[in-house]
Amino acid sequence: MSDSPIRVLLVEDDEEDFIVTRDLFGAVENTVYAVDWVATAREAVACFEERRHDVYLIDYRFGPSDGLELLQLAQTMRLPAPLIMLTGQGEPEVDLAAVRAGAADFLIKGEITARSLERSVRYAIERKHAETAIEKLAAFPRHNPNPVVEFSSTGRMTYSNEAADSMAHSIGDSSLAPLLPPDIMQVVAESLRTGNTRQFQTSREARTFAWSFVPIPEMRVVHGYASEITGRLHLEAQLRHSVKMEAVGQLAAGVAHDFNNILTVIHGHAELLLEALEASPEHNKPLTQICLSADKAGSLIRQLLMFSRRQVMQSRHIDLNEVIHNVTRMLRRMMGEEIAVEVIEQAGLPSVYGDMGMMEQVLINLAVNARDAMRRGGKLMLATSVETFEDSAAMLNPDARAGNFVRLTVSDTGCGMDPITLNRIFEPFFTTKAVGKGTGLGLATVYAIVQQHQGWIEVESALGAGTTFNIYLPSTINIAHPLPSPPGTGKVRGGDETILVVEDEAALREVVTEILSLYGYQVLAASSGVEAVKVWELHHESIDLLLTDMVMPEGISGRELGERLLSAAPALKVVYTSGYSPGMSGQDFALLEGFNFLPKPYPPTRLAEMVRDCLDAPGEPVAA
Repeated sequence: MSDSPIRVLLVEDDEEDFIVTRDLFGAVENTVYAVDWVATAREAVACFEERRHDVYLIDYRFGPSDGLELLQLAQTMRLPAPLIMLTGQGEPEVDLAAVRAGAADFLIKGEITARSLERSVRYAIERKHAETAIEKLAAFPRHNPNPVVEFSSTGRMTYSNEAADSMAHSIGDSSLAPLLPPDIMQVVAESLRTGNTRQFQTSREARTFAWSFVPIPEMRVVHGYASEITGRLHLEAQLRHSVKMEAVGQLAAGVAHDFNNILTVIHGHAELLLEALEASPEHNKPLTQICLSADKAGSLIRQLLMFSRRQVMQSRHIDLNEVIHNVTRMLRRMMGEEIAVEVIEQAGLPSVYGDMGMMEQVLINLAVNARDAMRRGGKLMLATSVETFEDSAAMLNPDARAGNFVRLTVSDTGCGMDPITLNRIFEPFFTTKAVGKGTGLGLATVYAIVQQHQGWIEVESALGAGTTFNIYLPSTINIAHPLPSPPGTGKVRGGDETILVVEDEAALREVVTEILSLYGYQVLAASSGVEAVKVWELHHESIDLLLTDMVMPEGISGRELGERLLSAAPALKVVYTSGYSPGMSGQDFALLEGFNFLPKPYPPTRLAEMVRDCLDAPGEPVAA
């Protein structure tokens, strides 16, 4: 017996018929019924709205009302319980009309028994529960926001939900066929044969769709589930590109650091020889060429450091319109008569916080790239504008973010690029130019400068359709103030102070020692932080300045060495040097070029000037 009674509503205008029906329910074994009775259609509708009954029994005729009309009204209300029609005598037309109106069953009053009544009610309730379950199951794929399709065992599509139809319409087709694998019949057959889910990707009009075909063996059908993955693939490609560029940047920084050490040695020895052989013109020219070549190599290395974002910035608030003005005249000469230069500036443009020289370098590099793409002439367009991005901006570019930005656009009408070239343009040393016609660092430098300015680049290009670079830089809202400029320097003087030189590169350590000795200083040298500590323990009373490389072996870096010696002797002056920029030491460590940081490579005069300025500076040293 059920724990709770089955709630029945009888719509009947004859009280005696109600009593008879109630008694019949009472005679049913193992089931309890709670029977309510209403005699009018208005009362019945009120009960319908309460939706508290498990089954409704409606008389075909009660008073002036028509049971069929009430039955039809009940259907429009989508009642969760079944309805059974009661008729006075067996009339096939009435019975058929009742079923068509939504009745779960029909019973003839004079022929109803407790058993037939129980069976009719039980079947009606069970059928209604089954229908509800089927409706729920049918509604799931129908209202699923993801495309769902079904295939028969022959590969014929037998069902598609609204999302699937919308996906077909989105590509301008009434059929899903263009988006399905071309061998869909074979896919269905193989999936049913093996019982395995099959995964596929299809593409149409630059859009990519992922399909999963799941076999339902007991029904001999295969369900297909689709999703558009165009955006995801784009983000994955952007992420791979960012990771690749970061790895290449780290490699470039390491190479640049080692080259800077070598160039410092070359430049140092060349200048020492120039001084020693000053009266020998036949030696001056080759030595001067060595120095000039070392300077050119140093410039190339600075581009590598810029690419790896380890080159120091001289930041201030700058107007990109002013940047364009500064280079426009030079660009017009570079472009020649066959290339027109158009400038479109937005008035009242907010400033950005950055390095004016670096931003000019960005424009020049992009303009050179555009010129080389327009061999037969064309138009170069430079433009500025303001852009505001919401949080959804990062959906198409992982470098993008919400906020206010200034956009710098450089566009050309040149030959354009294919997708393979477009994917590699920011790699250092990648170039499509002939051997000897370019370093392959132009666009890599652009990429690095924009990244260092907390911005990002979006590129649009196609073969024969030109190229457009859109550079987004944050406007100056909530930007930090610029760093102070280093103090000016005077005439280089020497001295007799004692300097502890710490450098792991033997050749560089030797040339630095020789240069400082020529300026009159007493020099103590160490090849590592560990050795420097030992030297300090022996000579700490006489050491006036520590000149140390930042990156050294044996576990003690230049920063750690400086901090250790300063804790023992706060008046000690410290100069840090590195092939990297001062930013590599971290934001919590104050290194400023011209104050306590000497970037490599450097000429002997710059080394002597830096040491003298630091020794003469009043107060405590600038360190951590």
